[in-house]
Amino acid sequence: MENTPLFWILFNLLIIGLLLLDLLVFNRRAHAVSLRESLLQTAGWVTLALCFNYFVYRNLGHEAGLQWLTGYLVEEALSVDNLFVFLLIFSYFKVPPEYQHRVLFWGILGALVLRAVFILAGAALLAKFHFLFYILGAFLVYTGIRMALSGSNEPDIDPQSNPVVRFLSRHLPITKQFDGGNFFTQRDGVRFATPLLVVLVMVETTDVVFAADSIPAILAISRNTFIVYTSNVFALLGLRSLYFALARLMKAFHFLNYGLALILIFIGSKLLAEDFLRAHFNLEIPVPVSLGVVGGLLLGSVGASLLWPKKEEV
Repeated sequence: MENTPLFWILFNLLIIGLLLLDLLVFNRRAHAVSLRESLLQTAGWVTLALCFNYFVYRNLGHEAGLQWLTGYLVEEALSVDNLFVFLLIFSYFKVPPEYQHRVLFWGILGALVLRAVFILAGAALLAKFHFLFYILGAFLVYTGIRMALSGSNEPDIDPQSNPVVRFLSRHLPITKQFDGGNFFTQRDGVRFATPLLVVLVMVETTDVVFAADSIPAILAISRNTFIVYTSNVFALLGLRSLYFALARLMKAFHFLNYGLALILIFIGSKLLAEDFLRAHFNLEIPVPVSLGVVGGLLLGSVGASLLWPKKEEV
């Protein structure tokens, strides 16, 4: 299945069709997405993801199904910080709530293309150069340790430090006011970009940065690019809908970063130890064990945040 272009084409057509349905039917009118609407949309995407997981299980086998579910959970977990950065970007630019969905919609289309390129290129390199697995494992362990030591991934949002935004500012006149949900506007016959376009560029480039952590982690779980790509896409779609609920709740999960750090360290260590365990002990870490560790760390960090809530600073 992984090498059949038809499945790739059909999958992407399905996703584009679902996104258009979301934009033209469910979100045809610009409005602030309510908590209830966000949770209902998320439930819909999760249901579709589990149905697709069952499809993978039936067509590619038990292990492939577990790999897909593990990759899906890892991408969901590692993308939570991405959502927090989106929240900071929207707050910095004072984007009206009714236009945030539009930015996330067009942002996800760009993310689909960029992540497909990253996944296919990464898988091709790993297949050709086995030593890259050790570099990838070390990178994931380093990233996990850095995340654990920092205790937080909350960056400063400075548009002028973003090279793409700087390029945009030099080559396009940008208005100071929003023009509804438009990325461009006309004034006295002159075409201007609106701040909403700058926000879209910030969201896209932020996703590229975060993909540098999450995609290597999923490639460490499965070498099947179809599994990696499709689990990645469904996780992104679910999180895009969940953003509007998580925006209100994310600060409550203050132990989540430590859980994510341990997930990265576990996956990186597993990658580094694979050949040694196979050569000297004829051992392999089964996919169900990886799934259990990832799920346990994720649930444990969320549970710890709820049991020991962060004290409000006075």
